Amino acid sequence: MTKIAFVPLDERPCNLEFPRQLAAMTDLEMSVPPVSILGRKKTPADTSALQDWLLHEGEQADHAIVSLDMLVYGGIVPSRLHHLTEQDTLNRLEVLRELKRIRPQLRIHAFNLIMRVPAYSSSEEEPDYYADYGRELFLYGWYRDKKEQEVLTEEEEQAYADILAKVPPEVLADFVGRRAINSFVNHQALQLAAEGIIDYLIIPLDDNSRYGFSPLEQRALAIRSEELDLLDRVAIYPGADEIGCTLFARIFCETKQYLPKVYVRYSSTRGPFCIPKYEDRSLGESIKAHLTSAGAFMADSSHGADAVLMVHSPAVGEADMAETSHAWGQRHRTYFSEVNMREFAQAMRVYLGEGRTVALADVSVCNGGDTVLLKLLARLGQLEGLSAYAGWNTSGNTLGTVIAHAIIEAYYAGAESASAGAFAQAAVSGASLPAEAAAAVSAAGIPAVEAAPAAAAGTPLGWQGALTRSEEQQRSSRAFYLYRLVEDWGYQAIIRKEVTEKVLPGLGANYFSLPGVQQQVEDLIADKLRAFAEERLNGITPLRIDITNVHLPWNRMFEVGFDLALKSE
Repeated sequence: MTKIAFVPLDERPCNLEFPRQLAAMTDLEMSVPPVSILGRKKTPADTSALQDWLLHEGEQADHAIVSLDMLVYGGIVPSRLHHLTEQDTLNRLEVLRELKRIRPQLRIHAFNLIMRVPAYSSSEEEPDYYADYGRELFLYGWYRDKKEQEVLTEEEEQAYADILAKVPPEVLADFVGRRAINSFVNHQALQLAAEGIIDYLIIPLDDNSRYGFSPLEQRALAIRSEELDLLDRVAIYPGADEIGCTLFARIFCETKQYLPKVYVRYSSTRGPFCIPKYEDRSLGESIKAHLTSAGAFMADSSHGADAVLMVHSPAVGEADMAETSHAWGQRHRTYFSEVNMREFAQAMRVYLGEGRTVALADVSVCNGGDTVLLKLLARLGQLEGLSAYAGWNTSGNTLGTVIAHAIIEAYYAGAESASAGAFAQAAVSGASLPAEAAAAVSAAGIPAVEAAPAAAAGTPLGWQGALTRSEEQQRSSRAFYLYRLVEDWGYQAIIRKEVTEKVLPGLGANYFSLPGVQQQVEDLIADKLRAFAEERLNGITPLRIDITNVHLPWNRMFEVGFDLALKSE
């Protein structure tokens, strides 16, 4: 069995649990560090204990997925708060060389973010001074980058000067100095890739924009990557919390020697050309980056494709994109004229009717699924046929998650079809079955002469689990699909807004602070999630959707965690 040691970006479900849930639907085994050493939000992980864990697990692993942000800084938020020196970071990266020395055949898949620069003033996940100068620091980077590429207008020059006059020198020095250290780590990661220590590297741009520190650093890294002849081993594109899923999919494809062809279909003809909010490039280009890093490629047509990725896209980008907090009638006018949901649903129905593996990337709005489309698909009975879905947070978060799941589902759908085909061919020609198939039949107590005609007739034999996956793994896949609907549609698009606007004010709480009432709020959310599943998802599965352990990981409303199981009773 292929074994993977996984060091996540942080301890939240999206980073720790989603990749584990993907692994659970396959025959690959994934180990993760104890949650007790992973830190929490602004509290960094125990990086020394993490290094020891990685060395221990790496001795028996075939692959490692390593967040360098976790390994070096102790997590995504600590990467924005640390006071490390260059030598400190080199010392912590050294464990990768040691790991490769101990186990040379281990393939290391690493990722390290280009640190974000939020466009608003808040210290929720940034240094304390970001509450006072966050917007100014964002604009400082924007003008500085634009000035290097173009000519600033007189108004922009004055705004740039005003920012320099307003932001205290020590604040600017701290912020820029930390970025310099983080950029140094990214350059060291490139060097490790050039040395063959890191076998594949993703450098995601976390919450970025067209101008600013992130694109400035991205260009320097892209140039250095080309100088080191690393374009086949290094990818730089928008993303963050989904990268663990992406790299798991890549390892899955490598292990199975599988190159999936994915056809992409949009709900708007303008979709691939829009630049999503929080990103720096067109949706179409981002999709190509996600597919390539996950081990797939974009098919030219649906004919012969292993999977169809239905992309519910906006027709407008950046600041004009809708959020789930916006009412339907408040959306940009192009949502009513340039996005054709009915035609999109009809195309989906055709692909499902052909027996295709169909996945839905719901990126039309930010921070949750588009309830308008999802209600339409539910009424048409099409949610039942989908193999994968995601619609959470940013476009990149959604794409990486749903593509990874779709690749896994497409592989097993193809494997099952190929297995049935092998039996059918044996039935007609009298040829012997492949060794793996024959062993599976023998273990199941099915005489080969009886098995082949049964397969030719399309009869389920029970042996496909040995060739493909077990019933438990199949159920894990379906549970993850339903988990995405419950969280991305139920919580992010509906329940979060309801509770924030209608319940929290009466409790003396708010979106970012739940003093003394968190358990009460979590219990309420749990009731609402169960009610949503009962009302909206009834009929998608014959099994009962059991939702437990509902919690707010970072004591705020932004993200939610829970367990979802499918029960027979």
